[in-house]
Amino acid sequence: MHTSLEAKPRAPTEADHPAATPETEAPMNTTPTTPSAELHGSTADRRARPTPPEKPPVRAWLQPSLIALVVVAAFIGCYVGIARAAKPHRLPIAVVDSRLSAQIQQALGDSVAVHTEPDAAAADHALRHRDVVAVLTPLGADALHLEVAGANGLSTTTAAQNLVSAYAHGADKTVTMHDGVPLTRYDSRGLAGFYVAFGVTLSGFVLAQNILGLARTLHLRHRFTVMAAFAATAGVVGAVLAGPVLGAVPAPFAPLAVTLALLAGAAAFTTKLLGTFFGSVGIPISILLLLTVGNSTSGASIGADLLPGAARVLSDLLPPGAAVRAITDLSYFHGAHATVPLLTLAAWAVGPALLTWARSARQR
Repeated sequence: MHTSLEAKPRAPTEADHPAATPETEAPMNTTPTTPSAELHGSTADRRARPTPPEKPPVRAWLQPSLIALVVVAAFIGCYVGIARAAKPHRLPIAVVDSRLSAQIQQALGDSVAVHTEPDAAAADHALRHRDVVAVLTPLGADALHLEVAGANGLSTTTAAQNLVSAYAHGADKTVTMHDGVPLTRYDSRGLAGFYVAFGVTLSGFVLAQNILGLARTLHLRHRFTVMAAFAATAGVVGAVLAGPVLGAVPAPFAPLAVTLALLAGAAAFTTKLLGTFFGSVGIPISILLLLTVGNSTSGASIGADLLPGAARVLSDLLPPGAAVRAITDLSYFHGAHATVPLLTLAAWAVGPALLTWARSARQR
């Protein structure tokens, strides 16, 4: 007799199937998950995401192309064109003799602006405080002595020498020359100020370009704080590198750091303003205004007295020109004419910041 150990099936009870409650019952996900859905989102997400049209509007590809062409044309036109057309215009030269002054002015015309000085001491003071770029002194009947300030830049110094040599050749006189305010040995061509100003301007522009993309992440006051802190830091770093480390800019450290900080702030806040008011077009406008026109007319590579008329006006008004003049004055001429350039830089830093803040306040 065999006894079966197999259990008989029993009827299900309520204990086996408890009543569903809102807390325990969860809806079943009937949508299968595929690798494609995980990587690219659901069908609804893909439908909500805009896709480029099959035939894009002409403006979409024409506008960036035209902007890029304008930038390259302006860059070449400004840097190459200004250098090609450089010629002296009312170059300030001190002459220690009233009769010689009249002869020089008549012979050279509008190329020079003659400053008649009573004696050599007054003329030397004018040269060392950047009131003139050269001093001409008679040495007897047939000889002249020309003292230049090489710190004004190679183009300006060369122009003064050529003009005086041309006069001396026509008057059958000999000329001896001396550099009374020479450049530092680590900046033999006088371009350190240009490179420092260009680098600081570029850094402020790059910062502002990135800040414009953080409008949804940072409040305006936080963005302003970042730009102000960066400007101060860039001024210190630039002054340390150009001065004590490399020895190419012999200006006192504190005034140089302030100058470079104001330049960085002017570039950053001006770019921020243009981007705020004009959107994506504000970036190329800033490139044209600061990096192209501003730096090409700064007066470092080509002296301000050798620039065309419109370029001379822009050199006085734009931040790079103001910075180059302030750096040169602080480095070689005891800061004699640094006040106006510093005020110009401060205006370019504070003015755009206030305009941007006012626009934001009006929108709020």
